[in-house]
Amino acid sequence: MAASVFDSPLFGDLFPAGDVGRLFTDTAELRAMLLVEGALAKAQAQHGLIPEDSADAIKRATLEIQLDPGALRKPTGTNGVSVPGMVALFRSEMQAPEHAQYVHWGATSQDIIDTGLMLRLRQACGLIETDLQTVVSHLAKLAEAHSETPMPGRTYGQVATPTSFGAVVASWGTPILNLLDELPALRETCLLVSLSGAAGTASALGSKATDLRRDLAAGLGLTDPQCSWHTDRTPILRISDWCTRVTLALGKIGEDATELVQTGIQELSLGGAGASSTMPQKQNPVQPSVLVALSRQTSGMASILQSAAIHRHQRDGAAWFTEWMCLPQIVLGAASAARVAGSLCQNLTPQVEQMRRSTDGSLGMILAEAFSFALAELMPRPDAQAAVKALCREAQASDTHLRDLVTRDYPDLDALNLFEVEQQLGQAPQEAKAFVERARRV
Repeated sequence: MAASVFDSPLFGDLFPAGDVGRLFTDTAELRAMLLVEGALAKAQAQHGLIPEDSADAIKRATLEIQLDPGALRKPTGTNGVSVPGMVALFRSEMQAPEHAQYVHWGATSQDIIDTGLMLRLRQACGLIETDLQTVVSHLAKLAEAHSETPMPGRTYGQVATPTSFGAVVASWGTPILNLLDELPALRETCLLVSLSGAAGTASALGSKATDLRRDLAAGLGLTDPQCSWHTDRTPILRISDWCTRVTLALGKIGEDATELVQTGIQELSLGGAGASSTMPQKQNPVQPSVLVALSRQTSGMASILQSAAIHRHQRDGAAWFTEWMCLPQIVLGAASAARVAGSLCQNLTPQVEQMRRSTDGSLGMILAEAFSFALAELMPRPDAQAAVKALCREAQASDTHLRDLVTRDYPDLDALNLFEVEQQLGQAPQEAKAFVERARRV
């Protein structure tokens, strides 16, 4: 199988990362780093650190010159980072040594790599945000249409009390809305420029280092951290955490959908995909399974990334390399999950009649809790619970609806109203409608 499912011709449609996938290619990384070099040169010229005509030449060249990643393989392997080889090749390609000498003036490799990464993460977050908004839109339509559609609520995999399909959908969508609400602050506080020099002191940039970093941030549309963050990987961890929680929220949809299409339940339809190679009767829950798989992979990678957040001294090669291996997989996992979830939620169709049969098929015991609270009006609560448990055992043993036993033993209770499922949905319809109202503001 492919080393990465996200850029595999074979698995690309199963784990589609869309345009986010293009942001995590060698070409995209080089392009982002060159943009940083160009913006750095322009900012340095404004502060008189390098000649203005050299800055113009560098900026123009960063937009025009295309570097071959393959040409940087050997120097990257030798140096451990791509920037020395990239700068050397770029200077050569400029064919203007009088200007090329000012490329990468006073910066260090980590400044260029981290800042270029932030440019790509900014784009990635925007693309994932758009796909999540699509997911929310589809879920809101389902929640609105089925806010009062009864279905069994399940705990520990067993029928518990009634809920509504709209409320279930709202439980899927609310974490996504919360994630979307977090994005503005995340962009403001985590998409940072880096310009701190070799050991975080910016000594080669002189007395104007602080102003230069501020202007570089403004030129790139990033935030000035007002300090060196070479070894403080909090911004990376927070973006990674957001992406991880995206896949976990969407993985929840996958888990529930997988359960609800199982033989014997079949309360959802997923559309026409998921054919078996040998069993004509099957429709496999492919997209839900993808969402679950992505959530598992991403949470595992996030754990590794967390362990790599402790850097020794002023830079740690092993910790940094670990970050490079994990972070793209985490971001691509979130991107892929958001795209898959959008397609899945568009095609989800609740099987209303089957939901009703599942609710009614419990011999009324799905409403045992409601009955126990009604009975508690006539006797102490512990006694009521014991009486209801006894009737539930009798209902199971005799295959008799609990309503009939209640009518027999407690004729004064309004059993018909008590066992009307639509009257026992609690706050489920309101939960669904509240989600719909909030989703409309996205």
